[in-house]
Formats: sequence, structure tokens, C-alpha cells
Amino acid sequence: MGRKIIFIAVVLFLSGFGVGKASLAQTEEIFNNSGLEIPRFVSVRSDKVFVRTGPALRYPIKWVYKREGMPVEIIQEFDTWRKIRDLEDGEGWIHQSLLSGQRNAVVTQEDGNAYFYKKPELTSKKVAQIENGNVITLDKCAVSWCKAAINGFSGWIERKSLWGIYDTEEFD
Repeated sequence: MGRKIIFIAVVLFLSGFGVGKASLAQTEEIFNNSGLEIPRFVSVRSDKVFVRTGPALRYPIKWVYKREGMPVEIIQEFDTWRKIRDLEDGEGWIHQSLLSGQRNAVVTQEDGNAYFYKKPELTSKKVAQIENGNVITLDKCAVSWCKAAINGFSGWIERKSLWGIYDTEEFD
């Protein structure tokens, strides 16, 4: 509670001196509760997750996620609440206990279905066809490809066909 009061006092103090948005953004980063990078992608932990209009149970529910593993982007933190953005640019607040660090992505291939390949190259053998809208589990991602899995199938998929990973992000 004391940190929140100090934060509000600092913001009010700085805003009185005409401090710009960039300075306020730097101030907010100092109060990042988790210490993790913002923005970042995570996934929904269960098949019933309430998204609220604000960071507390007293705020009304905006919508309910009914799909475990759906990736969302954390864009802000407040105490144990995370403000998220989804594939359709919807924004709301979710309690941190309802989110998972599991990296997933949604297939968003513009010109039809996407494919898992045996190797990270288009000339490789196709292993599986993945329909748009499917949520896949990411294992690792390199420059243009991600190793992923869904329903017992795994393979390499072009990252340009995915939502839930940043353009330059790499991990394994």
C-alpha cells in the first residue's frame, strides 16, 4: 500500500512540473512488480478466465476466455494484476494466477492454412497442416521459424504465420 501512495505522489509531483510522457513511462517501469519485461507474451492458464475492466475483483467482467493456452500479451502490471492485449486488440485485466509462462501462439496464416515442416525450410517435407485459429505450443523460435506442437504433431512452422511471438524474439 505504501508503494502505491508513493507512486501516486511521485506522478502528481512530476505532472505538476510538466514532465512528459516519456519520463512518466520510465517511472512506471521502476514499479514493475514482477521484474519481468513488459510487454511480453504469456498464455491463459485455464478454460475459464475472466477479463476485467480494472485491476481488482470489484471491476466488472468484460469477457471470459474459454480456451486454455490462448496467448495474450502483458502490456502493464499493477500489484498482482496484469493488463493484457489479445489477438483482436481487446484489452483488459487478468489476475496473475490465471496466466502461465507457457509460450503458445495462434496460427494466423493470411492465405489459407499453415504447415509444420520436418526441417525449418520450405523445401522440407510437410508434416501436418494447421488450420487458422489453432493454438500451438512453441518449443523454440529462431529468425524465421518456430519449432512447435499440437495434438501429438510437431514440426517447424514459419513465424510469420503466428501471433504470440515478437518479430525479432528468439528462444529455446
